[in-house]
Amino acid sequence: MKKINKAYSILGIIKRNFIYLDTNSFVLLYKSMVRPHLEYANSVWCPYKKGDIETIEKVQKRATKLIISLKHLPYMERLKQLKLPTLKYRRLRGDMIEVYKIVHNYYDSKTAVKMKFNSFQITRGNNYKLQKIVCHYNLRKYSFCSRVVNARRLAILVFEIICGL
Repeated sequence: MKKINKAYSILGIIKRNFIYLDTNSFVLLYKSMVRPHLEYANSVWCPYKKGDIETIEKVQKRATKLIISLKHLPYMERLKQLKLPTLKYRRLRGDMIEVYKIVHNYYDSKTAVKMKFNSFQITRGNNYKLQKIVCHYNLRKYSFCSRVVNARRLAILVFEIICGL
């Protein structure tokens, strides 16, 4: 994967040119130079294989070890100290933002993805319930429209955990 290799090379440049990094300067460098390569076109291409997800997350794990004072801490603790979310969470959040924009017509209706709404009005809830698409092949199963309907419950759970509800 070219984008992961590019992120590693930029991380190497940061490591070579900055001997001691404090948390603020690291976060600024990481967010502006490394993370854009890892998140390029997330809504179109989103890894679904566990190995691909771990490979992408490994870049951020290595990056957070550049700060000497946090190097001894576990990965999740380093993220809390730096106030950085995991890349998996950022992909999920980006998908939910895109769904909101599509459902509320922020994009041109001729070019936006068509989302199917649940047509059953006998259930409780709202008019924005998305209908799950039945897919037989992985190509369609992990596409944007199918992925976001399946991830909706996970997004609600993550939001409740973060907010402490």
